[in-house]
Amino acid sequence: MPACGNCCGDTLAVSGVASTTLSRVSSIQVADQTFLAAPGAAIADVLSAPNNWRRWWPDLRLDVREDRGDKGIRWTVAGALTGTMEVWLEAVPDGAILHYFLHAEPAAESKAARAPAAANRARRVAGRSMAFELKARLEAGRPAGVAPAVAATPG
Repeated sequence: MPACGNCCGDTLAVSGVASTTLSRVSSIQVADQTFLAAPGAAIADVLSAPNNWRRWWPDLRLDVREDRGDKGIRWTVAGALTGTMEVWLEAVPDGAILHYFLHAEPAAESKAARAPAAANRARRVAGRSMAFELKARLEAGRPAGVAPAVAATPG
């Protein structure tokens, strides 16, 4: 069976074959992507700093499960949520696509447990804020439509 994405490795049902994994779908599901006109190594450098994680996700405790260098980071998540998170960096011409995935369950006593739609939106906004901060920081001074000084190499 295929994996649901890059981060968790859960399997999905294919061709009508039943799967017990569907009962384990997380309440908080975020998948987003943003193009950055910057090489993956430059993005990874900023992404790898734990002080940035605490600013982007102040109520989460992140533990690196896999540091993939210029391909991104996978974390286990604790605190207000329990689950997995990943930022996958896909090299493309003139930069990289930042893919953000979060699969988690809210703490039982949290507001997120009582209002899952609002919690999903808040986590989506937090992920997009992180991506836009990276974009603004790494693309600063680059005119629109002009390739970055050092382009990422696809592959």
